[in-house]
Amino acid sequence: MPLINKNRLDIIIFTGYTAESSRLQQKDEIYPWGMKFMEVILGIEISDRILQEVEKPPRYTGNEWNIVKKDLGGIDIRFAFCFPDVYEIGMSHLGMKILYHLLNERKDTYCERVFAPWIDMEAKMKEYNIPLFSLETRDPVKKFDFVGFTLQYEMCYTNVLNMLKLSDIPILARDRKEGDPLVCAGGPCVYNPEPLADFIDFFVIGEAEEVINEVLDAYSVWKKGGGTREEFLRAISVIGGIYVPQFYDVEYNEDETISSFQPRNPCTPPKVRKRIIKDLDKSYYPQEMIVPFTGIVHDRIMLELFRGCIRGCRFCQAGFIYRPVREKTAAKLLKTAENLQKNTGYEEISLASLSTSDYTQLKVLTDGLIKEMEPKRVSLSLPSLRVDSFSLDLMERVQRVRKSGLTFAPEAGSQRLRDVINKGITEDDLIDSVSLAFKGGWSGVKLYFMLGLPTEDLEDVKGIAELGRKVVDAYMETPREARGRGLSVTVSTSSFVPKPFTPFQWEPQDGIETLREKQVFLRNEIKSKHIKYSWHDPELSFLEAVFARGDRRLAKVLLQAQEKGCKFDGWGEHFRFDKWMEAFDECGVDPNFYASRRREYSEILPWEHIDVGVTKEFLWTENKKAQQGENTPNCRVNCSGCGAAVFEGGICYGQPQG
Repeated sequence: MPLINKNRLDIIIFTGYTAESSRLQQKDEIYPWGMKFMEVILGIEISDRILQEVEKPPRYTGNEWNIVKKDLGGIDIRFAFCFPDVYEIGMSHLGMKILYHLLNERKDTYCERVFAPWIDMEAKMKEYNIPLFSLETRDPVKKFDFVGFTLQYEMCYTNVLNMLKLSDIPILARDRKEGDPLVCAGGPCVYNPEPLADFIDFFVIGEAEEVINEVLDAYSVWKKGGGTREEFLRAISVIGGIYVPQFYDVEYNEDETISSFQPRNPCTPPKVRKRIIKDLDKSYYPQEMIVPFTGIVHDRIMLELFRGCIRGCRFCQAGFIYRPVREKTAAKLLKTAENLQKNTGYEEISLASLSTSDYTQLKVLTDGLIKEMEPKRVSLSLPSLRVDSFSLDLMERVQRVRKSGLTFAPEAGSQRLRDVINKGITEDDLIDSVSLAFKGGWSGVKLYFMLGLPTEDLEDVKGIAELGRKVVDAYMETPREARGRGLSVTVSTSSFVPKPFTPFQWEPQDGIETLREKQVFLRNEIKSKHIKYSWHDPELSFLEAVFARGDRRLAKVLLQAQEKGCKFDGWGEHFRFDKWMEAFDECGVDPNFYASRRREYSEILPWEHIDVGVTKEFLWTENKKAQQGENTPNCRVNCSGCGAAVFEGGICYGQPQG
């Protein structure tokens, strides 16, 4: 293709609109779909032929409904919000929706979105020397002041490195020079930031709505003063929730465990405490959201009810790192729902939380939403309902518009193991709930379990098949005139991954062969034609455990794996376990040291310099109670003194003990 001008790129994009047109019909403006238009981007010429040759062109075109557009002439800070996965995954993430609009509320800042290009698009970008670009202005990411990644899943780490490489930004933080973007990261994975410590300039630990503005304010002052990168990083290292890895030294024992983790100077805090938003009613939440032109995973309005969890499931990292519980009022949520529906045209609202049924104003909220949204044919989705608080009446009312299947997560097949993990539900709870559902006309049920939980044996695994059979029996015992047609029971198992800041953070993960043997055993135990069984790849779960509990020495493995072409590891067709094992071998790192080894309580864990409020002593006590199969009541029944009360603004149901 001839170059017209190597300093500019004329791109002609033809986009046919096939998504839910009803959304656009609610708008006063009409976008010129079906027309060709010209845009100048990236400094190299390319035609619409490239987009015609790749899968899902709308991943790369931008210009969606409610996109933020700003005049760059008045912008002092440019922030590239990077999601290390494809567009339809990233655009489903609530955190991105919040922070994108929050940062764009600042007059001095322009936040733009960047997603990992799929394999076909990356090949085209390399062919035409196109660097990674933002969707809003299509400027190269390297032009931005900040390049911020949200880390939701450990197996996206090589995508982070690949996106930096595609941006022509030095992958290693120590190689970046003055004028290079500052690379930061946040999200649940950064509660153990160490595997990425060599690549990230600073991490945001906790909830970012307040701290990110403090960082940008500091940057504005620093930029006017003309300081160095290191001076800026020193300035923000004292901001609560900011972790700058280069200011800490790690030493190791002869047995490869950590001997010490120390700040390099007295001004750097020895521990970094997470940040939380104290009052969610007063915190920022967008009143409009971008409406994609292509289908995404969660293509609906998302209403965040509360943060934190009163439950204490011992395998669940989110249940501990997001404590304490902070709720939004129903009045605030109803107003937000009204605005978002008006400004997006979406026909479904989903209630987002770790346990929807634990929201104290659920009845007031759902009554209000049904009254307001049912006449508009807007449906309501209620994920995260616990089986012991299942309300058939509520489900019938919210699904008058459209009926969907039901999902339950017993997690373990036996009551003994459910007590070990502190799940807090019984087999009777589940059977009573599905029986009610079948009598109400439902016929589709999904059951989620984990394999490899601490103390699990084959009797526990067999219990999963038996529980599935009892669900089928409950359907068959339901009168024909009451139950729906076409029973479908899906049993799905994931592999247990020990995560930081859980009572199981010291536990080993089952080996790959052991997990596979349990999968085969369970598959053979499931006899009913009404039950479909699906499972996760144990090799992928093994690597997830390695990086969830890893330290800085894994950086060289990530670099090596990325060089070998490892990326999009969470997508089965691109996962290359053999390449990963080659990388570990070539780097002289034993992955079993991180995944398959039981940790001692006295061992310094790679994430102990991060303070989430929940104490190590509490987690260890919970670990010992798990070994005895002893339950811990939820926070509303009795405060167990986890330590989260140190944060003001949370709902703690009692005084911390001890």
